[in-house]
Parts: sequence; C-alpha cells; structure tokens
Amino acid sequence: MQTIQTLRDQYRARKAELLKNVTESGASTRHVRSTLRQLARLADSTLKTLWKQAGFGQPFALVGVGGFGRGELFPHSDIDVLLLLPEGLSPDSDEALRQRIESFISSCWDAGLEIGSSVRSVSECLAEAAKDVTVQTALLESRLIAGNTELFKTFRWQFRQSLDARAFFVAKTLEMQQRHSKFEDTPYSLEPNCKESPGGLRDLQIILWVAQAASYGKSWDELAKSGLVTPFEVRQLKRNEAMLQLIRMRLHLIAGRREDRLVFDLQTAVANTFGYGLPAPTLGTDVSTLPPEGAVPPRGGPSAKRSDTNDVRTKVRASEALMRHYYWAAKAVAQLNQILLLNIEERLNPTVQPPLPINERFADKAGLIEVRSDDLYQREPHAILETFLVYQTTEGAKGLSARTLRALYNARGLMDSRFRKDPANQQTFMRILQQPQGITHAMRLMNQTSVLGRYLWTFRRIVGQMQHDLFHVYTVDQHILMVLRNVRRFFMAEHAHEYPFCSQLAAGWDKPWILYAAALFHDIAKGRGGDHSSLGAVEVRHFCRQHGIARDDAQLIEFLVKEHLSMSHIAQKSDLTDPDVIAAFAKQVGSERYLTALYLLTVADIRGTSPKVWNAWKGKLLEDLYRYTLRALGGLVPSPDAEVEARKREALIQLALHSLPFEAHKPLWDTLDVSYFMRHDAADIAWHTRQLSRHVGSDKPIVRARRSPVGEGLQVLVYAKDQPDLFARICGYFDHAGFSILDARIHTARNNYALDTFQIVTSAMPDHYRELTNMVEAELARTIMEGGPLPAPSRGRQSRRVKSFPFMPRVSLRPDEKAQRWLLSITASDQTGLLYKVARVLAQHGINLQLAKVNTLGERVDDSFLICGQALQNNRAQLEIETELLDVLSS
Repeated sequence: MQTIQTLRDQYRARKAELLKNVTESGASTRHVRSTLRQLARLADSTLKTLWKQAGFGQPFALVGVGGFGRGELFPHSDIDVLLLLPEGLSPDSDEALRQRIESFISSCWDAGLEIGSSVRSVSECLAEAAKDVTVQTALLESRLIAGNTELFKTFRWQFRQSLDARAFFVAKTLEMQQRHSKFEDTPYSLEPNCKESPGGLRDLQIILWVAQAASYGKSWDELAKSGLVTPFEVRQLKRNEAMLQLIRMRLHLIAGRREDRLVFDLQTAVANTFGYGLPAPTLGTDVSTLPPEGAVPPRGGPSAKRSDTNDVRTKVRASEALMRHYYWAAKAVAQLNQILLLNIEERLNPTVQPPLPINERFADKAGLIEVRSDDLYQREPHAILETFLVYQTTEGAKGLSARTLRALYNARGLMDSRFRKDPANQQTFMRILQQPQGITHAMRLMNQTSVLGRYLWTFRRIVGQMQHDLFHVYTVDQHILMVLRNVRRFFMAEHAHEYPFCSQLAAGWDKPWILYAAALFHDIAKGRGGDHSSLGAVEVRHFCRQHGIARDDAQLIEFLVKEHLSMSHIAQKSDLTDPDVIAAFAKQVGSERYLTALYLLTVADIRGTSPKVWNAWKGKLLEDLYRYTLRALGGLVPSPDAEVEARKREALIQLALHSLPFEAHKPLWDTLDVSYFMRHDAADIAWHTRQLSRHVGSDKPIVRARRSPVGEGLQVLVYAKDQPDLFARICGYFDHAGFSILDARIHTARNNYALDTFQIVTSAMPDHYRELTNMVEAELARTIMEGGPLPAPSRGRQSRRVKSFPFMPRVSLRPDEKAQRWLLSITASDQTGLLYKVARVLAQHGINLQLAKVNTLGERVDDSFLICGQALQNNRAQLEIETELLDVLSS
C-alpha cells in the first residue's frame, strides 16, 4: 500500500511534468487539450488508489461531475466528485460509513487533490437536480471513476429520464443572461474573466450542455454530425476554445491559485508566455497587425505583416497585444454562441407559423430578421449591409435569426476592398447612418457580427484595442459605440431628463447623422502614434469624399473629429472669466452651428469614457463655456465693466428676495475688485454677501458650507485673513477629512482677506447634508485658527490599475499670455491628497494661488493653477519648484 506522502509526491511530480507543455514561452494551443485530459486522468489514477485503500466495496460508486466529469482539469480547479450510495444507505445513520467517507476525503486533500465532494443516493441526486439547475448541470457531465458500474448506469438512466431539455435550455439561457449582465454584456472588459465573461469558456460550455440535454451530442464533432454546426464553425470553436483554455491555464500557473480574471497585475506575465514580451524599447508589437476573427496568436507572438498600406507602425505593450487576441477570440465565441443557441432553440421549439416576407431577400421570423436563402450573401453581397437597414426599418425587429447570423459569419470574406468601394454599399451605409431610429442598435449589431470593421477598415483596427491612459474604462471600439449611443439619446424624448440642455439643443439640430458620423470617427486613429485627432480628421475626410457627403457637412464632420478634445480642454484648464479665452475659442469654432455640434459631441464623449469621469461640475463648466462663446459669436460680448454691473444687479435682486437690509452689501463689495465679480456668477456673489456682510474684517475665520447648487457634493466658502499657507492648510483639512476638491476659486480682497470658494465631494456623502455642513464649518474654521506646521499628507493606497500602468507625472510652468501670472499644469496618476501635496510645495516657496482647476479623469488627474509670486521671477527657483512637485507626485 502506497503512503499518502508517496502519492502526493508522485502526483505533484507528474503534474509538474505535464504542465511543462503549457508553461514554456510560445507553446502552442495544440498542447492544451491533451494536457487538460492528462491532468484529469492523473487525478483519476490517484483517486482510484485512494478509493481502493479506503476499502469502499462494490455497492458504492465514485463519480466525477462538473468540469472534472467532462474529463478536463485546470491546474488549480476543484476536483468535483460525487460519492454515489445505494438507496437506504446514509452516513447520517451509519457512523462507520460516515467515518470512512470523511477519511477518504481527508486523504484526497493530503495527497494534493483539491476536492469538492457531495454524498448522495440516486433519489437524492434527482431531488437536488429538480431544485437547482446548477446541480443539474454538474450531474449532466458525470462519468464513473471507480466503483459500482450498475449503480452508475441506473443513476445516468434515471437522471436522463428526469431531464426536461426545453426547461433546461430556458434555465441555462436565463442564467447566461444574468451572468453577462454582471460584465455589462460585453467581452471587452479591461479585466475580463476568461471563464465567466461574455465570450468566455462558459459560453462554449453552455452550448454543449443544452445540446447534450437535448441529445444532439456532447462534443463539437457530434454537434456537426447532428447538423447543428458546420465544419468551418467546428474549426473556429475548437481554435478559440483552445486559446481561452491556454490563457486560463497560464493564469492559474502564474497566480499560483485559481485565478480566471485577466487582471492588470497578471496581463503582462501571461503575455510574455505567448512570446509577446519583446525587448524594449527598440522592439515591440505592430498594433496594425490584426488576426482574422477567431485567430489565435502564432508561436512567438503576432506576425509583422502589415494589414494596410496606410498603417503607421506603433509599438505597443505585450499585455495589449495579448488582450487584442483575447478580445478577438472572445468576440468569435460570442458570435458562435448566439448562432448555435438560436439553432438549438429553434429545434426545441419548432414554429408552425412560417416567416413573414419583408422583401424578396428577407423575412420576419418571430421578430428576427431572416435571410430567405442560405446563399443570399454569396449571390448578392449588397444584401449584407441591407440586412441592418432592414433591421432598423422593420417595426418590432428584435435581432437577427440564427440563419442570418450564420450567413453573415460565413460571408466575412466577401467584404473586401471592392465591397467597401462599391457605390451601392456606400449608399446603403449612409442610409443606415441617416435613419431616424435604430442607429445605436444597428451599429452595435454590425460590430458584433464583424460587419462594421469589415466595411470601415479603419474601425477594424481599433476593435478590442485597450487604452492605457487611466481614463477610459472601455476598449476603443466600445468607447466609440458608447459615445454614439450618448449622442443618439440627446435626440430621444424619453431621455430628455438626463441632460435637458443637450436635448434642447438637439431638438433644433437638423442633421443628427453628422454627429453620428463624428462620433464614429472621433477616436478611430487611436493607437497609431501621433495626434489621433489629426489622423482621424484625415480618415473622416476620406470617408466623406468616398460617400459623397456635401462639402459643408463634410467640413463640419472633419472639424468635430479634429477638435473633439478642444472644448473639454479649455473648459477644464482655462479661466473662463478671461474675455481673451472666450474670444479665442469663439474664433476657433467660428459659428453657432459648429459650437453646438462640438458641445454635444464633447458631452457625449466625456460621458462615454468612464462612469467615474463625468460629474455635474464638468457639465457646468462646459455649459458656461458654451453660453459665453455663443454670446461672443453673436457680437454681444459686453465690456468687463458692463458684465460686472450686470452681475451686481442680478445679485442685488437675489439679495432683496432674502430681505437683506438696504446697502448691507456695501462693506463687503467695497473690498472686492473687478476680478472677483468676473470670476463668480450672480448666485455665488449673493450667497457670499449674505454670509459675510456682517463679518467683514472679522478676526476669526468664517467658514460656510451648503449643498452644491451644481450637483453632488458641497460648496464651501472660506473668509479669513490672508496668510502664505492658507490654501495649503485648507487643502490639508479636506485631505485628512476624506474630501476630494473638484474646483477652487481663490480671491484676495483689498483688505488683505482671502475669499475662497471650493467645490468638494466625498465617497461617503450622506443623504442629509446638515450634519456634514456643520462638521465642515466647525472643523475647518478651527484648523485655520490653530495654525501651526502643515501636517504631513495622508498616505493612501494606489489602485491596481495605477500600479499596473504607471503614469509618468508631468509638470509645466509657464507665464500666461500677458506675462503677469504663471500657469502651472500638472498631469499625474490620481492619488490621495495630491492637491494638498502640490499646495504644500507652493506654500513653502511663498507662491500665491489665484485659481485652481482640478480635473480628475478616472485614474488620472490633469490640474491647472493660476499662480503668482516673487520666486517665479527666478529661473533657479522655478526649477526647484518643478523638481519638488515631480518628487511629491512620484512618491
């Protein structure tokens, strides 16, 4: 009898030997299937030995279930087994049996097998399966490892008799939909789960489960014999399955545990095992090299073949090259999953009613668009794009049928250069773009079926392309489609409540398709190197010329693509109270039509980057810039004095509504200069006046807080005697109290008092603001009064994404156009207390802050400060300030 120690040593040694095939860099996917089977057989062998040593006799059976029952085993996956007992025998009533079972399971763990076990009789198995579809699925893939063959056959026969194929199909598809919704229904998550995400291994397994339940076969080859899949689809299924299995296996080995997520921390290590990790910085991967859909990476990484004569070769990260191949494989799996499940559903639920003809090429099959002949696209390639036009224009259409999806999948090779240049296809594409409804669904469906990337070749190059900017949380193609969706919603009445001002502007816009085209192309040149806005403008100019778009419309589309970052850049980094800033931007856009289009695209673009990026404050800055520029374009720009008088009048009206005594505003206003009134709107001026009119020249700092009038968070007013480190001290309080500063407006009155306004937010914002405002008012005032040395910044943890994709901080210090003040720009990875760290450095050098623009873009910050101070006149001091800022940003 072998000892447990001997069994464990033999099991581990043999397992390590088997895994050599998949751990070596550049190892082929051919090894993965046989390795999974061999690992399962190795576990079988060890289990049989332990089963025999435990003394289990003929009445019992040891059954593999789940993935192990399928005959596959990943390095750190559980080994799920069922101890099948004869009827009438139970460990609850038989102490000796219970101890023997516990001893067997314990010996399995001691021998190195990660066991997941259940102990049931046949009737108990059937009862559990009837209640839980997960148990039903595990038992579906059962196989005998050791013990009573007749008992196992009885179990299998009774289980098959109890299985309702239709009910099982419905339960598994609903389960799949819930699983997909957890991953936002896209395979393009930046950290996908290669098992559970849409397009993952589970989507392949569900096909085999429902097919096996319906007796159509339990392997891809058996499904082909039953007519459910074509030989070409079988090759694609096997190829992509092997790719995903190899990724999952290497994830397990690199993580040293069961890890199915391609998290940022592991992506580079996994990429290197595929041969993507080329020496830096002279070598890299050519991002322009795209595999065919469903392709796996060749040995040693992707080929260097150019896919387009206009490509600009760009070196990309090893992890990005891996993720590109993963996304293409996942996309192919998602397509095949949809085709096969629809096929199985049609077999399980044959319809009596024939499809209703739509035209000579298409029919309506229970709400799905169906081709009327399998070879339609081969005979008439023009019908490929027509499919999506019919889908848009057919009332009640829910999608494409399995027959149509399969025909499209097999017609991808027809969409070549000649297809793209065909005037009939170009006309159809423009009709799709110009339809009054269904544009978002049509474009998403075109991308899912690979038609969009085949027709717009430049779009194909950004399918599955990651963005390592700590800003976007979607791949480029998904971001583009998200922006398209956002633009479309501006034109839909049911979404008018989301962004009323945008919807109001969209209601007066005559050609929505211009904005759709700009959305499609605005980021289409990402990843090529150089300015993607300029490169994208070249691409869209070619598109407009090729598709016969009128000159005026084409010029507007090109302008939007080229300038799609300009408006957000100015709104979030410039002083919008400076008339010169507004005048320059008005000259840049040139007309109200161009301004409105750029505003709508900008809002849609920022909203489409990440759920964390957009906030009400950004919305206010953009709307302010729009309104100021619109006024400038109309020639209605008042002089600064006239603007100040208008704001004063409006503020006085608001003060009158609050019954402020006559001329109660004068003590405060007499200490304020024109720059204060230009930098604050009438509502803020009135609020400041109400709070401070009786406290002008107060020895104690005055702090007032209220719920922000422009969205979430608080607006905080600070009035105190000016001091060199006042701004840093205020930032230090917000840092230690857990607040993030969205905006800071700094003003020093003529009586040498600081009048500062902050927009702040916290992740723990309560429903009732009164307690929070009281806390801020009391604690911040006390912090300012106590003085003393500035506290050290709090130490926070970096996010995993920042750790995985470190961002080199940048500091720029330059005089403004009038050479009176200095503009400090900072770009860095987001971190706790960053603004406070910057403020401490400025305070140590006696720098006065006049304006702070705080712009958080996901995991990245892009802040701007308007500053002045004697130290800035000295080149050496400037260098010291920049060096110290870089040091604190890098720490």
